[in-house]
Parts: sequence; structure tokens; C-alpha cells
Amino acid sequence: MDWLIEPFEPSFMQRALLAGALVAATSALVGVWVVLRRLSFLGDALAHGVVPGLAIAAIIGFNLTLGAVIGAVAMVAGISLVRHRSGLPEDTAIGLLFAGMLALGVIIISRSGSFAIDLTSFLFGSALGISWDDIYIQIGAAGITLVAMIAFYRSFLAMTFDEHKAQLLGLRPSLARFVLLGLIALAVIASFRAVGALLVFGLLIAPAAAAALLTKRIPTMMLTAAVIGVLAVFIGLLLSFHLDLAGGASMAATAVAIFVAVLAGRELGTRIGAAGQPRPRTPARWRLPG
Repeated sequence: MDWLIEPFEPSFMQRALLAGALVAATSALVGVWVVLRRLSFLGDALAHGVVPGLAIAAIIGFNLTLGAVIGAVAMVAGISLVRHRSGLPEDTAIGLLFAGMLALGVIIISRSGSFAIDLTSFLFGSALGISWDDIYIQIGAAGITLVAMIAFYRSFLAMTFDEHKAQLLGLRPSLARFVLLGLIALAVIASFRAVGALLVFGLLIAPAAAAALLTKRIPTMMLTAAVIGVLAVFIGLLLSFHLDLAGGASMAATAVAIFVAVLAGRELGTRIGAAGQPRPRTPARWRLPG
């Protein structure tokens, strides 16, 4: 069992595991609604949208978390502006801002003196460099997310199935959508130090998508997604330690691998179940005399 325990003896690995578990829990709560509402493209765009804010904050010596907040707000505001002013579909606005914000962030970072190091840290995280201050931010983000999920659960649920009916019931779907966008941005902001602005999307979507294949009740789906996410973090850090791999990438890749395994297992179970069913008997054909 040494191979299972030894990696988590150093304090920096313990911090990485705790931070990853918090990321997984926060992402699971938000990710279920992202999957059910089919907002994956928007979630990915928000993950990219924080990069310019991070880049500017790093260059001028500003707080990186506040820089990520500014980047996320600019991304959401830009999508809304393009959508309402141009009349183009929302996915077009998201695609434009997706590419534009990421390109802007890379351009800004390229002007600094440590382009390769900063870019790698921003985009792919530094799980083994997590500090207690980072963990406190993640605890705060997890708490805010949990409170928001309880307060807006009925609104999120109604909005998922019928926005018009949610409006008639007085559940304010517009406000619920705004809150959900804010929670997606919060998950990205609180997680970028551990898994990076790009790879956080893997923990946001993959565990929730796997949970959606296993259960249909939303509270159970959230709990299942959180368990899958924490498992992905644990396995990812083990692989990172024993195989000398990048921590954030290992966690995100493990989450996606678990989704693939769940999907394959479900398909296999469906085929086995279908093979075990008795085939319907074909009625004999009667030949007409003559």
C-alpha cells in the first residue's frame, strides 16, 4: 500500500489533494446544471475568458484572483453586448469572444519576460504549488456555490425544462441564468491555480456528464459527480507522482477517462441485457390452398 500512501506524505501533495477535492466539489455542483442546460460551450468560453485578466494582473503585479474576476466579467459582458447589438445567435457571440479573449491573453503574456512559464501556469495550472491562501479562496467559492444551489434550486430546475413556464411561476429565469453564469465563472476563478484556466473545464464537465449517465435525480447526480471528481483528483495526483506527469492535466484526463469508462460500461450492459432477452417468435406463415 506504500504506492498509495507515500505520494501524499509531503505537505504540498496534501494541499494539492485538498484543493483538487474542493475544485471537484464546486465543479460538480455547477457542472450538472451546465450539462443539463447544454451550456458546455459557454463554460469553455468562460474558462478561456479569464486569461487576459490573469495576464494583465501578472504583468502589473495585481492580485491574480481579482484579475480572473475582471476577465470573467469582461467575457460575460462582451457576449451579452455582441448578442444583443448584432442580433447574431448566442453561440456565434460566444465563439467570437472565445477566440478573441484567448488570443488577447496570449498576446499580453508574450510581452512579458517569462512567456513560457507564465503561459503554462495560467493555462494548465500548478497543482503542486497550491498555497493555503488558494485553498481558503476555494473553500469560500465552494460555500457560495452551495448556498446559491440551495437558494436557486427550484429556479434552475424549472429553467432547465421550460423557461417560459418558469417565468409564469415567478421563478425569474433571467436572474437564475445570470446567477448560473456567475457560478460557472466562480468555479473557473477558484480553480485556475490548481488545474489551469483550460483544464478546469475537464473537471467541470466530465464528472457531471458521467453522473448523468448513471442517475436521473439531480441531487443524486450532483453527489455522484462530486464523488467522481474527487476520485479523478486522487487518481490523477497518484499518476502525477509515480509517472512524473503534470498534476492538473493528469486530473482532467482522469476525469474524462472515467466518463469514457462509464459510457462503455453502460453500453456493454445494454448489449448484454438485450442479448439476454428472448427473441419474439415470428408467427408461421399460412399458405393459401391451391
